[in-house]
This record gives sequence, structure tokens and C-alpha cells, in this order.
Amino acid sequence: MSVKVHKITNLYHGKIFDVVLEKVTLPNGAIKDREIVRHPGASAMVPLLDDGRVILISQYRHAMAKFLWEIPAGTLEPNEEPMACARRELMEETGYEATSLEKLTEIWPAPGYTDERIHIFLATGLSLVEQNLEDDEVLQAQPMAFDTALEMITKGKIQDAKTIAGLLLTSMKRL
Repeated sequence: MSVKVHKITNLYHGKIFDVVLEKVTLPNGAIKDREIVRHPGASAMVPLLDDGRVILISQYRHAMAKFLWEIPAGTLEPNEEPMACARRELMEETGYEATSLEKLTEIWPAPGYTDERIHIFLATGLSLVEQNLEDDEVLQAQPMAFDTALEMITKGKIQDAKTIAGLLLTSMKRL
């Protein structure tokens, strides 16, 4: 299975991601144009308090024009390791620090058009320090019963893919 890239055209260079147009020969021999969002990747974490509650955030997402329930997450900085990003983002968004971060998985949230990879961690041994939101983050951290979070998935109140993956993997791990 070989894919040949004939030409790459940069369509957009943004603060977080780039958009490119690639002319490629696909494994079946067809020559096609593919628009791709090039993303540096991200880390997300399922923060579990010692009493078993999970900390979710209600965050405004302009693309959806509403607040979404999510696990904390953030984009990798240049040359930043995923675990370091997870520690940084956990503190920024929730105000908690973790003594333990365990890698649960990596996911590709939308491989049809982006190379973004999200590293998902389980964060435990939490202690409250100080929340440090960036000026474009509109969110509120909310501890809740883990079963309540799972129920929110089944009722359609949590629709974010990384959050569903993280919570379900944590649920499987806790069995």
C-alpha cells in the first residue's frame, strides 16, 4: 500500500492549526485532492478525586455556539511532551494538580480531515492549587459523581468524543 504525495499547497496558517491541500495518489491508484487540517495534537485528562468524583468542565465552544461538558484538555505547545501538557492543562482549567497521570489511550477524533491526535490520561492524587485560565477560556470546573457523568453520555448531555472515550475507558478500568 503506497501513497504518493505529488503537491502540497498551504491554504491557511493559523494560531493553532494549518490547512493544506495535498494532491495524492491513493492506494487504489486514484489521484485526488485532499484538504487536511494539520494540528499539533493535544492532551486530555479524566481527573478523579479521591472520593471517586470526576471533574468535568462546562466550556463555551463557539463552533457549536453553546457550552459543552468535557474533560479538561489542551493543545500541545511546540516540543511539549503529552504528559507535560496534561499536567499544565489540568492546573490551568481545573485548578488541580495530580500526583499520578496514567496514559489511557490516544485517539484520532476526525481522521477523515485532520491529523490531530489526542493523548488521554487518568489523573489521580489530586490536590487543589489554583485555576489559571487563559483569557479566551470560558469555562467552569464541576466535580460530579462518576456515574452521573456516565449517565450524561447515555442521555446525550455529553457529546464530545474525547470526553466519551476518556470516561468510558476510565469506567472500564474501574470495574
